[in-house]
Amino acid sequence: MLIRGATVIDGTGSARIRTDVRITDGRIAEIGQLSRDDHTIDADGLVLAPGFIDCHTHDDEAVLADRTLACKTSQGVTTVVTGNCGISLAPMRHCPEPAPPPLDLFGGAGRYRFAQFRDYAAALAATPPAVHVAALVGHMTLRVEAMDRTDRPANEREIAHMAARLDAALAEGALGLSTGLAYKPNQAAPTAEVIALAQVVARYHGVYTTHMRDEGAAILASIEETAEVGRAAGVAAIISHHKLAGRPHFGGSTASLPLIEQLAARQPLGFDMYPYPASSTVLEAHRVAMAERTIVTWSDPHPDCAGEDLAVIAARWGVTVEAAVTRLVPAGAIYFSMDEGDVRAILSHRLAMVGSDGLWMPTGRPHPRLWGTFPRVLGHYVRDVGLFDLETAVHRMTGLTAERFGLKDRGRIAVGAAADLVLFDPTTIRDRATFDSPEEPAEGIHTVFVHGTPVWRDDRPTGATPGTLLDRRTQSRPMSTWRPQDHAPQF
Repeated sequence: MLIRGATVIDGTGSARIRTDVRITDGRIAEIGQLSRDDHTIDADGLVLAPGFIDCHTHDDEAVLADRTLACKTSQGVTTVVTGNCGISLAPMRHCPEPAPPPLDLFGGAGRYRFAQFRDYAAALAATPPAVHVAALVGHMTLRVEAMDRTDRPANEREIAHMAARLDAALAEGALGLSTGLAYKPNQAAPTAEVIALAQVVARYHGVYTTHMRDEGAAILASIEETAEVGRAAGVAAIISHHKLAGRPHFGGSTASLPLIEQLAARQPLGFDMYPYPASSTVLEAHRVAMAERTIVTWSDPHPDCAGEDLAVIAARWGVTVEAAVTRLVPAGAIYFSMDEGDVRAILSHRLAMVGSDGLWMPTGRPHPRLWGTFPRVLGHYVRDVGLFDLETAVHRMTGLTAERFGLKDRGRIAVGAAADLVLFDPTTIRDRATFDSPEEPAEGIHTVFVHGTPVWRDDRPTGATPGTLLDRRTQSRPMSTWRPQDHAPQF
């Protein structure tokens, strides 16, 4: 296939060029002024970029249950990183019923059906999705399996059990470890427990990502803890969905970003973020208290409340908001708890990667970030607001992410690289998903290719499912490729 006359933005941050790109056997074969062939796409006026890498997802179940994954391919995503926030489907030999929040984000305990990571890999190979999958192992998943109760630190035997399970998963292709230290099944884990597991990751040259303990009053201490884990274990660390939650903490990015910058000068440290001033996770009273508005996304006992404002539900029932939460759980919610100024400052930072933190759900009303994250950056923040240029935006969605996660031959347009590509119109691209109508595909996405195969075209999935597991054993090493320019850390 020949893509002719495209404006190529190669994912490195370099200036755009107008050229042709030929795809052969799932790879980029040639770049330049090329002769036509029988399969030519006229890309005049369109941008050709590397396929976007969604570095923060909860697509563990979605890639098996909804293999075309239109919520991602419709916005140009060709690779998803799963297992974030300490929550992964594998490895789990048994899960309590009901699954403790937030493990219930995937559904009931029956979803945890992969005793070994290799079982999850085999399921992906047997029923491949439209996108590639790079999978992390969740600390919460390991803890719930290893411990009789999680409201205490793990003992030596339990840490050894978790370390062995993590070691096996990494040997079978998992990319690294994630933690969700803000959530109850992880809250009692001391820093030393996390370091012990991160040291296993370091042996495999993997990556450590974390939903930190606090994103409000204690955010600076949480950033320091993240860096401490990275330094002590000798592993690259990534802060998940960096934000400041709660009105008292609005403007806090003026302190958090300089601290991250300072620490990143001495060790591999970065962060991802989503371009919205509202978060989403399980419904909990303390999160409601920090939010100016809360929308229910799903509820097991009251599924009819999905999409409704929590205050409206409480008023209809004639109860307090706190009582309404008790009635609704287990449930999920969207929390309007962030400042737009912080969102823009964090998104603009040179270390920022873009990740949706989206949660696919067969029923309910998701956060619009599931369908809109990447077009929102390109349309709203680049074209309309002018926060930064298109080359910078594409770099933070592709090349930068591939480097930090050690994804070989991804995130750039170069001869020999995988033909994971997105062709879009920079003048019309925009997110259409809203909080009222969150499952609307974006405008301006022309064609999305995974291994050279179109998976999204003519505003719909093609039905092709050429995705694979990006097995850690075939990828590069994040620590060896991701170095600050002037202060390369030594471990």
